[in-house]
Amino acid sequence: MAKIVGHYIHPMLIVFPLGLFVTALIFDIIHFIWGAPSLPIASFWMIAAGVIGGLLAAVFGLADWLSVTTGTRARRVGMWHGLGNVVVVVLFAVSWFLRRGDPASPTVTAFVLVIIGGALGLVTSWLGGELIERLGVGIDKGANPNAPSSLATKTIDRA
Repeated sequence: MAKIVGHYIHPMLIVFPLGLFVTALIFDIIHFIWGAPSLPIASFWMIAAGVIGGLLAAVFGLADWLSVTTGTRARRVGMWHGLGNVVVVVLFAVSWFLRRGDPASPTVTAFVLVIIGGALGLVTSWLGGELIERLGVGIDKGANPNAPSSLATKTIDRA
C-alpha cells in the first residue's frame, strides 16, 4: 500500500473529490431551488477539480487494492468500491462536459447526473469505510491508542 510520511496516500486524497463533488451538488440544488446565478459556475469548476482529484485518488486506490489478498471479502468489497467510484467520476465528468457551453445554466440532465453521482458516492464511501473500519485494510498491525508516531523510524506495516 502506498504511503507518504507513514500514512496511506489514497485516504488522504479522497477527501478532495468527495468534498468538491458534494459541494457542487449542494450548490446545484441551491441554484435549482432559489436560482442563485453564480453557484452553477462554482459547481462547474468544483466538478472539474473533483474529477482530476478523483482520477489521482484512483491511481493510489488501485495500487492499494492490488496489495489486498485475493479471494478475501476485502478484495471483493474493494473491487466494488473502486468500480463504483469510477462510475461516480464518470457521472460527474459527463455533467461537467454537458455544462461546458454555458456553465451558468446547467441542463436538467447535468443536474440529474450530479444527483446520481452523489447518491452512488454515498454507497462507495460506505464501502471504503467498510474496508478500513470493519475489514482492517490499511490499518497498521501495531495500531492502538498508545502506538508510536507514524514518523518513528520503526513502523509496522500491514499490507
